[in-house]
Amino acid sequence: MEIPVYLFTGFLEAGKTRFIQETLENEEFEIGENTLLIVCEEGEEEFLEKRFKVKNVSVVYIDDIEEINKKKFEKLTKQYKAGRVIIEYNGMWPLDNLYGAFPREWSVYQEIFTADANSFINYNQNMRNLMVDKLSSCELVMFNRVDIMTDKMQLHKIVRAVTQRASIAYEFTDGHVEEDNIEDPLPFDINADIIEIKDNDYAIWYRDMSEDPSKYVGKLLRFKGIVGRDKVLGDKACIFGRHVMTCCEDDIAFSGLVCKSKKNIDLKSRDWAIITSKLVIGEHRVYGGQGPILIAQSIELSDKPEQEVATFM
Repeated sequence: MEIPVYLFTGFLEAGKTRFIQETLENEEFEIGENTLLIVCEEGEEEFLEKRFKVKNVSVVYIDDIEEINKKKFEKLTKQYKAGRVIIEYNGMWPLDNLYGAFPREWSVYQEIFTADANSFINYNQNMRNLMVDKLSSCELVMFNRVDIMTDKMQLHKIVRAVTQRASIAYEFTDGHVEEDNIEDPLPFDINADIIEIKDNDYAIWYRDMSEDPSKYVGKLLRFKGIVGRDKVLGDKACIFGRHVMTCCEDDIAFSGLVCKSKKNIDLKSRDWAIITSKLVIGEHRVYGGQGPILIAQSIELSDKPEQEVATFM
């Protein structure tokens, strides 16, 4: 039986506890099954269990990352006969530790990142890798303690530099909530005869394409990248893309696509080139199934860009 998991992330005093408290005070969140609430971070605000309208809530506190393991979670699930799990996760702990510890029947139904609008920028500047870790997979970013002086555009840009998928909302100090309505025009014309992707825009394009490749299917693209060759790909195919840095040097990774050509590709690995190609979706062993494939019309040797590693900033 699948057990839904509602995951709340964010840093200390970000409003996670209050968000969960308000959720459990809502009778509409009652499902008639036992709820296991796992709390991995204790701030100034505490849970007021007497005010819960949801019945049969068991609260378990975990203050050591070593306790984040599959055996522990399986034991808690069985002990409390959990039909639903809510997790208030420690913002200083990587999410991979948590996901890797999930029992087989646990499945994330919703992941919400909460943030204090007054400290969010400081956290982003000083703990960028942890910020990206939490923003990358969340479905909703809820900024609280917002007032008329808050620079929502700056907050919005930080979130959008990591993810396009997450919804953003702002809770003001007077209690009202506003949805984010700031538009994010792409830095290239997606309706052009040939979509020209500038060197500084590769990371943005790659992320957008990865999240919704269908919008680029059948369209011509032109951009600069690195050639990756391998004997298993043959003479008429390669991997073409660029190294992308999301938050820091430790997370630099090559982000490329399979590229096919009717002619032999007369370039070697690590050559920089400019490609003009059409994007299609097809089967390939590199993807272990279907994935985006560049059908090259031309691949021309070129100079390196001024900044070899693509970024979102």
